[in-house]
Amino acid sequence: MWRVGIDVGGTFTDLYAWQEGNNREVTAKVLTTKDDRSRGVMNALAEAGIEARDVAYLMHGTTTATNALITRDYPEAAMITTEGFRYTIEIGRQHRAQLYDPYQTKPKPIIKRRYRYSIDERMDVKGEVVRPLDPGHARAIAEKIKAHGIQSVAIAFINAYVNPAHENAMRDIVLEVNPGIYCVTSADTRPVFREHGRFTTTAIRAATMPVMERYFSRLEASLKEAGFAGRLMILKSSGGITGVEAAIQHPEELIESGPAGGVAYAAYLNELRGDCPNIIHTDVGGTSFDVSIVENGKGLVTRDHEIEWEIPVIVPMLDIHSVGAGGGSIGWVDEGGSLRVGPQSAGSSPGPVCYGLGGTEPTITDANLLLGRIEPSLGGKMQLDRDAAEQSMERLAETFGLSAIETAEGMIRIGCENMAQAVKKVLVGRGRDPRDFVYAAFGGAGAMHACFVAESMNIPRIIVPAQAGVASAFGATAMDLRQDLEAFYFCAVGDADVEAINSLYAVLERDAVALLEADGVKAADVTVTRSAQMRYVGQSYEVETPIPGGKLTAADLPKIAETFHKCHEMEFGVSSDDFAPAIVSLSVTAVGRTARPPALTVDASGREPLKGTRQVWFDGAWHESNIYDGHALVADATVAGPCIVEFEHACAVLPPNARGKVDQYGNMLIDLV
Repeated sequence: MWRVGIDVGGTFTDLYAWQEGNNREVTAKVLTTKDDRSRGVMNALAEAGIEARDVAYLMHGTTTATNALITRDYPEAAMITTEGFRYTIEIGRQHRAQLYDPYQTKPKPIIKRRYRYSIDERMDVKGEVVRPLDPGHARAIAEKIKAHGIQSVAIAFINAYVNPAHENAMRDIVLEVNPGIYCVTSADTRPVFREHGRFTTTAIRAATMPVMERYFSRLEASLKEAGFAGRLMILKSSGGITGVEAAIQHPEELIESGPAGGVAYAAYLNELRGDCPNIIHTDVGGTSFDVSIVENGKGLVTRDHEIEWEIPVIVPMLDIHSVGAGGGSIGWVDEGGSLRVGPQSAGSSPGPVCYGLGGTEPTITDANLLLGRIEPSLGGKMQLDRDAAEQSMERLAETFGLSAIETAEGMIRIGCENMAQAVKKVLVGRGRDPRDFVYAAFGGAGAMHACFVAESMNIPRIIVPAQAGVASAFGATAMDLRQDLEAFYFCAVGDADVEAINSLYAVLERDAVALLEADGVKAADVTVTRSAQMRYVGQSYEVETPIPGGKLTAADLPKIAETFHKCHEMEFGVSSDDFAPAIVSLSVTAVGRTARPPALTVDASGREPLKGTRQVWFDGAWHESNIYDGHALVADATVAGPCIVEFEHACAVLPPNARGKVDQYGNMLIDLV
């Protein structure tokens, strides 16, 4: 039986699979079918030659929820909130994306104003009723929702994180009047304080539930029709997988579903090699450039991710930063006459000009083709139209009085600098030194630009994994089942009630284990870790702090405070003895370990690695460059730039100052000299 990982991206749908028993592995890459992404999944299985009935586990990463939110393409949703808080998700936190831009506008709210209703109820911060919920008013709102044909409702009351009684009562009335409607509460979504993040995340959950249920139902139907009888698992933004039913119930946990697989692959590389605990994970696809930190073998997690400016998602998510810089990023001229690249993308339709599918504007892929860095037949997959790419580049070049080649090189430099700035934001923004990290180049176009981005950030070593071209799909098969639960508990550490903390952790751990058991994991195989969101008294942001397992006593409180000081110093470079630390919320992460992809070593293929030479443009001049078959390179084989190393789904570009060496698993380590 097969274990299959599939990642549906903006341009390509990638597949990696390995067969249990004989450890055979296959890969596939097909164009994403934007009208119905489930067709792309089935196309990938067909391309790989895998019958659906032979699949035991299908681990699926998808950007469907993200795309629906960005385009606001979902059925109308409604929101019910406390009187006086109807505009909370619209007002936001009074931040500005651009401090001195007087013309900036806020993004559209997740739920339209006319479908946001308020009701005169109130809990205080201790969870005691100040004004009871009026059942008559609640029913009148439910009737209005029914009259508008609304499919999903978010209920978000102020202070419901302490006492959800009013939210639950409102939900019951809505469901009584509107049976079968999607209805979610903020206390069930994320029971934490700060209403903007809680309200917005609840709105996101409500808006995307019908989208994800429709998508997964369509996918499950297609798989079942093809004979699939295995388990469909979905990648979560936190770096784990979950069953499809849980994914439908909590689509807010799928925002970074696709890129999460790449982070898992980076962690797997450290597991495999043992000598690269700190990795800056990057993934260059057709549309975007994703970057995140893997530290001590684990991806860093944030609770302050924003889909757009002032639209936060406060669930635990891998801290992945994305910018519009991929193979399909379009070159254009701004109002000042400067060359820009992205964030606009040609995507899979119409795609780069050289694809011959209707694209007319030059892209990063077109530029790489003109510079000799891409083989015109893409290894036999499709014939690229170099003449069309050159003509489109010449039209752009006329604006600057440059040649097509010079403009193409300019596009690559600008695109790589955009990527470098994203790396800088993630590393330097979290107080990390780039020199302490290995640069991991994932994605079909990742290794083409890795040396230039790493050099810009002064990162001395690059690793191009054996399955770089389908990295997120590979990582999907290396992910564990995972559940993250959280409970509100606000108190200075010195005044904390350890019995109350123990009780809350016991409930969280019980519920998290039960969720994993529902996905087929035995309780004995579950590992649970604890953490707390902590801050100094008076701060407005928190730091995730590990908490010891077992029954806590008063003697553990000073140790917890000391751990927080260390975590704060690692994150921000400072800690304080003058301010008392406080706990804001308690969290648990429950993990059910899954089987790992086989650690296959490189065997001699019998093929000659050197395929020939080609003229490749570097630093303003053509260089005679060796072209290597990456899959024919054996362990300890070395290559020297300038050269191109071609893999089935990726291509590594080594400039004159780069040297590469293949390890026993087929990963290529590149050093810049």
